[in-house]
Amino acid sequence: MLVSIVTPSFNQARFLEATIRSVLEQDYPHIEYLIVDGASTDGSVEIIQRYAERLAWWTSQPDRGQTDAINKGFAHAKGEIFAWLNSDDTYKPGCVAEAVKYLQEHPDVGMVYGDADFINEEGNIIGKFPARQTDYRRLRQGYVHIPQQAAFFRASLWHRVAPLDTSFYFAMDYDLWVRIAAIAPLVYLPRPWANFRLHSNAKTITADDRCWPEMLRVHRREGGSLLSVIYAKYLLRKLAAPIITLKRRRLISR
Repeated sequence: MLVSIVTPSFNQARFLEATIRSVLEQDYPHIEYLIVDGASTDGSVEIIQRYAERLAWWTSQPDRGQTDAINKGFAHAKGEIFAWLNSDDTYKPGCVAEAVKYLQEHPDVGMVYGDADFINEEGNIIGKFPARQTDYRRLRQGYVHIPQQAAFFRASLWHRVAPLDTSFYFAMDYDLWVRIAAIAPLVYLPRPWANFRLHSNAKTITADDRCWPEMLRVHRREGGSLLSVIYAKYLLRKLAAPIITLKRRRLISR
């Protein structure tokens, strides 16, 4: 099975090469790798050019942000399994082969995801993403627990529900998970598949407050009401946001 992996990037030269190498050094032989750069000016293009012969496709031109870049990448993808890896995150060795094996053995499953470690700017592990099993009902309640970096889904489902909504800045992955989960099972495998980098310019640190309002937009689109678990979680999360952000900033300063 051909696996198409897209990396959206903009001015992430500091981390981009580690991301690229983590894809190209996988032991699974059937990967097409696509990089969509948003006209970076920090040396990212020169890094991409060093690996150009090993890429299926790449571009560097202005776009409408990360979500638009992911859509552009998948528009050029030909694989049976899709994934995207942001340009500050990395795969762990062997993750692609394990994901493919599971999806081959379980043709009813639409998406499989594993575990992710939080890493800092230097690549040191500083924590663990709280991944666990979820499904459509629990996603609708705000129980996400899916590390996007460690998720692999069938291209056939992408083509049924795509593209990503470019009005989303933060929760485009949550929106996609909900749409996939509505038509196919999601499965969590407790296997170390990816590294989720926390750093001072990461959206998780600088724009976390935009996530839950976007998740509520998905909830309303799916027919959800104000009297629901996800609204209660949003209010609690809003109250706890300063503490959560402080903890994350302390993590990356270790």
